[in-house]
Amino acid sequence: MSKRQKRFEVLAERAVNQDGFIKEWVDVGLVAMESPNDPPPGIKVENGKIVEMDGKRRDEFDMIDTWIADHCIDTAVAEEAMALDSNEIARMLVDINVPRDEIVRLSVGMTPAKYVDVLKQMNVVELMMAMQKLRPRRTPSNQAHITNLKDTPVLLAADAAEGGYRGFTELETTVGVGRYAPMNALSILVGSQTGRPGTLTQCAVEEALELTMGMRGLTAYAETVSVYGTEQVFIDGDDTPWSKAFLASAYASRGLKMRFTSGTGSEVQMGYAEGKSMLYLEIRCVMITKGAGVQGLQNGSISVIGVPGAVPAGIRAVLAENVATVLSDLEVASGNDQTFTHSPIRNTARMLMQFLPGTDLIFSGYSAVPNYDNMFAGSTHDVDDYDDMLVLQRDLQIDSALRPVSEDDVIAIRNKGARALQAVFKEVGLPAITDEEVEAATYAHGSKEMPDRNVTEDLRAIDEFMKRGTTGLDVARALAKHGFNDVAESVLRMLKEKVTGDYLHTSAIFDDNFEVLAAVNDPNDYEGPGTGYRLEGERWELLKNIPQAISPEDI
Repeated sequence: MSKRQKRFEVLAERAVNQDGFIKEWVDVGLVAMESPNDPPPGIKVENGKIVEMDGKRRDEFDMIDTWIADHCIDTAVAEEAMALDSNEIARMLVDINVPRDEIVRLSVGMTPAKYVDVLKQMNVVELMMAMQKLRPRRTPSNQAHITNLKDTPVLLAADAAEGGYRGFTELETTVGVGRYAPMNALSILVGSQTGRPGTLTQCAVEEALELTMGMRGLTAYAETVSVYGTEQVFIDGDDTPWSKAFLASAYASRGLKMRFTSGTGSEVQMGYAEGKSMLYLEIRCVMITKGAGVQGLQNGSISVIGVPGAVPAGIRAVLAENVATVLSDLEVASGNDQTFTHSPIRNTARMLMQFLPGTDLIFSGYSAVPNYDNMFAGSTHDVDDYDDMLVLQRDLQIDSALRPVSEDDVIAIRNKGARALQAVFKEVGLPAITDEEVEAATYAHGSKEMPDRNVTEDLRAIDEFMKRGTTGLDVARALAKHGFNDVAESVLRMLKEKVTGDYLHTSAIFDDNFEVLAAVNDPNDYEGPGTGYRLEGERWELLKNIPQAISPEDI
């Protein structure tokens, strides 16, 4: 081998060079935003009905085209919106003098190809400017993953208590063993309401079970209802836009907040991208969601982030899909929930695209557990990054919903969450949580420090738990019986909120008094400098004072 230049030897060992990259490959859809196979924007309306769209006559429409034409695009504004030059619309997105309401009014008249034609005019800074103005809710927030390799319930409860206490407004779990789902959902329900009343929780599993757990009061929302941008991928999943819309109505009618999930690259990964750009196919997913009447979308490539991450401008396309969602007046849970790179620099750069402008939920899964315990395949950032995130908030005066905490307070809240779940297990007939498990969960970094449970006995008891029809009301009774009255009240309040349904509004979250913050009562009012959400007042004073900051009085 020829003699190597020393700097290139060093560079070859850098983490980023362990990542996978590929040149654009249009035929299989490995192109981020601009495929020559993407159709040109266009529309023709006759008697209030779309008869041509993006180069196709109605008799050529596939089921997604039909759904978008009939259920998403408003023909009353379609010709007006489509007549505008795409660059002019792109300028409106970043112009502080054009109100959000006017842009949203026009967006429902745009076709998928028009969305792409607008967004491809914009660089990442302009896309972030658009996000700052277009997200539906004024106040940004955050969601976390709470999982572990062993499906250990008491650790889930302790981690959920800490996650809620640190400021996450939504917590999501999933399972290693499918039958553990109800136990995991119960665990993070109890832990979350210990950490912060009003924290929303979900358990991402098969949809029928997910809905059942929600109806039982074990979960409060769902988001893993996937939609896709090509017909063949839908067919492979035995689904259609109509079946997904029906499922969405089932959740909503039972008082459960829900989002659809999609992401650039999924059709490529499943082999049916039709040679179209990832962004074009993702816009179709956004419009399916809008047409279904669903209040939001989890997107940002999500579990297929490695696909756009491998091609030129792929991370720009991920931000563009987030912007497309808020342009459609939908809540966005904007990804950052699966790591895609060995490079910490690249990981953070990808996250900053949503962190800097703020989104409804900046992470649709910050790993509030060590990434080795993250059953969603790891997040861009995890528990070991908390201090970095707090410093970034402080450095840039940006709010990502996290707050500084003390070690003593975290120990106390973790212990309380673990003991609360211990009490519930005792009352609802689940295998006992030992004092040894409570102690371990209180101080653990992750599941490596936890004792093993009897899996066979757990699974048998979970099956019986479900057959008995145990509900959230039984959980509240158990908590109250053992003196956890505040947690019991929070669990009960969550059940009541499903009846009122106020948190089904777009971008809805609860504060710690169960007051709803949503697009209807906390609308984004950004119109340039000095407007919109500003990190100031008591919240800014709180975020300034990280524990490691030296006080003048200490010098």
